[in-house]
Amino acid sequence: MAEFNNILTEVKEGVLYLTVSREEKMNALNFETLEELKAIFEEVADSKSIKAVIITGSGERAFVAGADISEIAELNEVNARKFAENGQEIFAMIENLHKPVIAVTNGFTLGGGCELAMACHIRIATANAKFGQPEVNLGIIPGYGGTQRLTILVGRGKANEMMMTGDLIDANEAKDLGLVNYVLPTKSDALAKAEEIVKKIMSKAPLAIGMIIDCVNSVYLSDENGFQTEANSFARCVKSGDYKEGTSAFLEKRKPDFKGE
Repeated sequence: MAEFNNILTEVKEGVLYLTVSREEKMNALNFETLEELKAIFEEVADSKSIKAVIITGSGERAFVAGADISEIAELNEVNARKFAENGQEIFAMIENLHKPVIAVTNGFTLGGGCELAMACHIRIATANAKFGQPEVNLGIIPGYGGTQRLTILVGRGKANEMMMTGDLIDANEAKDLGLVNYVLPTKSDALAKAEEIVKKIMSKAPLAIGMIIDCVNSVYLSDENGFQTEANSFARCVKSGDYKEGTSAFLEKRKPDFKGE
């Protein structure tokens, strides 16, 4: 994988560790960082060797503290729409990836950072994590899908409150609301939990994992019948070699050897 200015990448045992690395800017997402995210996930989607992604932020203070305010301050009505649509497209790419993406959210997870975490399939927070969509303090609203994903995850009333007040919530409240799956004491603990989950997922049938992602995401789509998506995906799985391997292994009382095909 190529080197990037604002993101560190490392692949270990089929897992891509992606670290947003603008620590002096609280890992804020500027235009360049977003384009780097896009390039990375395009490569991950096509890669046969990368099976999962773990995303975190550099340092202890922030996962991603938001978008880069110096760039937001220069927007106008025309390019603001493109700004939002571009971020939405990149985060949808993450959400729809047929490989598990886990966010390890340390410190401030705000604005675009909260939106990035919500685009991931699973979220694990450190005890010092703070979540919020405080864009209203700048006279704007979330633009990278935050109004949609936050409402789905925490419910209409709490989403309205968080976005209208700009208030932050701590990691334990985020867990109680369903915004995160786990809260761990430290970043190393959270990374270890992410690795534990990823290892378990990677032992399962890759095609089925991708179909689960499609079916869960279809719940969000008003123009898609999620039950039909499920039935179609189930049928695709039954056509696969992994289905034959999985059922044979079960009947033969052995561990399956899934190939993802």
